[in-house]
Amino acid sequence: MNDTVTRLTAVKEKIARAEIEAGRPAGSVTLVAVSKTFDAGAIRPVIEAGQRVFGENRVQEAQAKWPTLKADFPEVQLHLIGPLQSNKAKEAVALFDVIETIDRDKIAAALAGEMEKQGRSPELYVQVNTGSEPQKAGIDPREAVSFVGRCRETHGLAVAGLMCIPPVDENPGPHFALLEKLARQAGVAKLSMGMSADYETAIAFGATSVRVGSAIFGVR
Repeated sequence: MNDTVTRLTAVKEKIARAEIEAGRPAGSVTLVAVSKTFDAGAIRPVIEAGQRVFGENRVQEAQAKWPTLKADFPEVQLHLIGPLQSNKAKEAVALFDVIETIDRDKIAAALAGEMEKQGRSPELYVQVNTGSEPQKAGIDPREAVSFVGRCRETHGLAVAGLMCIPPVDENPGPHFALLEKLARQAGVAKLSMGMSADYETAIAFGATSVRVGSAIFGVR
């Protein structure tokens, strides 16, 4: 069996165990396989093994490989999990099924305009910078709830959930707990949190999707 497929199976088993340990229903957590920097040849065996949800960091990179893959596997769902520039909103709306990284009004407005023009409605998440790291994308946690409100009321966007990337050198648990609290306050149901090193912890804190790359595809 392909090494990548073996690792995929192991990750799915760990997710299933973490759901049980957290007292959550089986299948309540969606695995987003992060395929950034890997080409279509590396991704195809993972799709053929049954994985249907993938994440990419950059619009341009995704455009180079996913249209063909999605034509071959139309049931695949593609998430944008990297920062989005407003000048890429057109391409993002056309290609992605879920956009997880809305973090300012300029992006919200650009997406709203493109969604109306294209007649497409990707699912939308607001990215929260739970560690308030200056170099990292995401809205400040203190502004997150009001920003979700503006997305709805000013921009006419339906926000489905929140996303975060905790600081690499900190315990992720408090960051996941903060995101869950903000989601409740904002009235959104979905939580995209947890990556290869901490996805089991994220599940314990209520993640509805986890973004796992290196634990499946190997080191980049």
